[in-house]
Amino acid sequence: MASIEKRGANSWRLTVELGYGPNGERLRERKVIKVEDPALLKTKKKLREYLESEWLKFKLEVEAGEYITPEKMTFAAFIEEWRTKYAEKQLAPKTLKEYLGHIRNHILPALGHKRLDEIKPMHIITLMDRLSNPGSRKDDRGQMLSGRTIQYIYSVMRNIFAQAESWKLIKSNPIKEIKKPKAEKKKAQFYEADEAQEVIKALNEEPLMWRLLILGAIIGGFRRGELIALEWPQVLFAENAIHIKKSIPLTADGKVYEKEPKNGEDRIVQMPGWYMEEMRRYHLQWREEKMKIRDRWEGGDREYVFHAGYGKPLYFTYPSEWWSKFVKRHGLRYIRFHDLRHSSATLLIHQGASLKAIQERLGHKQHQTTADIYAHVTKQVSRDLADKFDQFDPKKQSI
Repeated sequence: MASIEKRGANSWRLTVELGYGPNGERLRERKVIKVEDPALLKTKKKLREYLESEWLKFKLEVEAGEYITPEKMTFAAFIEEWRTKYAEKQLAPKTLKEYLGHIRNHILPALGHKRLDEIKPMHIITLMDRLSNPGSRKDDRGQMLSGRTIQYIYSVMRNIFAQAESWKLIKSNPIKEIKKPKAEKKKAQFYEADEAQEVIKALNEEPLMWRLLILGAIIGGFRRGELIALEWPQVLFAENAIHIKKSIPLTADGKVYEKEPKNGEDRIVQMPGWYMEEMRRYHLQWREEKMKIRDRWEGGDREYVFHAGYGKPLYFTYPSEWWSKFVKRHGLRYIRFHDLRHSSATLLIHQGASLKAIQERLGHKQHQTTADIYAHVTKQVSRDLADKFDQFDPKKQSI
């Protein structure tokens, strides 16, 4: 066991000899491992077998050129190891794309040149502080990163350093004791009833598919991914209802990635009769279009209601892009596509619907989620109701 030396409490150094260099210097690779299993430490035979097994694995890695000395590895080099050996295999395509974007734009410029083992908590704290400064945004959509984006970048770094720690490339994880940064929660925006009427009036000038998709968000409270994933079998004409069974978070490279609706629960949402009549009319158009293009139809046996042409589902961000152009085209007040869902709930609250009914309609798992989001609306409605008793003010009665 000349190539295995005890270095400290429960730790051993493994050495692989590689011969001699051009100047006669001895070439070798070394690695320190720690044995934490009490069962291995109890008997010399088991410990010896374990250490020899680890040394052999280390030797094979070195000889295959797969071992990189942690002391020589830059953070940028480790990112490549992390990407190919972990991220591309474990992360969903959309998540991987987002991770790599933040790594390229924010993390590597600050840490890429440093050795992996020399990154300290203060380096990460400094980076997080810089992310909150003007100019930190890199997509030409403003100067400041949102609090939620900074939290996301923090989560990306936690993932990266957790893998480095798991692979024994760092002795201590520099981000482990750093708390997640706080982010201000965005207040839900919504349209009042008169504004919603303006939107619906403007939608009458738009193609039927887009009118029904936007109305699905305003009236049904459907999420963007739920609308993209909707197929004709889930349109329940006999019941005047829509059955939400799935969501599409991403479409890319001709592939469709489907998942359960948020919170993992499907739901049936009742819709107005006039909306379902419009949906019937659109269904006829949809079928005629499919028959017309025949062999060029790319939807296969899938029947996506709102498609991007040739039966393919819309790309995840496209409804929001269309909505933004629509609002500008008609001179309407802009709110996010997701806020159409909030508008649906707000209009129902003003009409006297209970929070329980709204929770079920929107697919919130917890009643408290609904109550928290629309607390400001319910307070206003309660105030308006209380004001109706002003007519009984004794001072007014005496006049």
